[in-house]
Amino acid sequence: MITKPFVCVLLALCAAAASATAAEPSCVTVREGWVRLPPPGVTMAAGYGEIHNGCRTPVTVVAAGSKAFGDVSLHETTLIDGVSRMRAVERLPIAPGASVVLKPGGLHLMLMQPEVPLGVGKALPLRLSLEDGSKVDATLVVRTR
Repeated sequence: MITKPFVCVLLALCAAAASATAAEPSCVTVREGWVRLPPPGVTMAAGYGEIHNGCRTPVTVVAAGSKAFGDVSLHETTLIDGVSRMRAVERLPIAPGASVVLKPGGLHLMLMQPEVPLGVGKALPLRLSLEDGSKVDATLVVRTR
């Protein structure tokens, strides 16, 4: 008989702790996120901004997604022997207190198969997935430059 009230109290405490943890702001943020408006008829775009790790421990970005695009991935453009090459980046480690800049000609988001019309000033959702299973939500604003 004592077991039921004890279990109920324990479950309530666990639920409260979980919701308190979920309500804490993430120590990983995306600053000044933006998408370059693609030319008419083009079904891919590029996303930029700064991913900042304000945590006390390293974090690793392992995936990206958006309800506004059918496929989102992290890529890096490099120049090798005068030839520009692009490759997918599977893991993006970020040291504590450090930032990684996503910019034209370097690291960037490949945003493919738009699911919504893109227009200057439109805000698009972005979700980064971290190696520890946590998610970071951000917004990318469409602009021309």
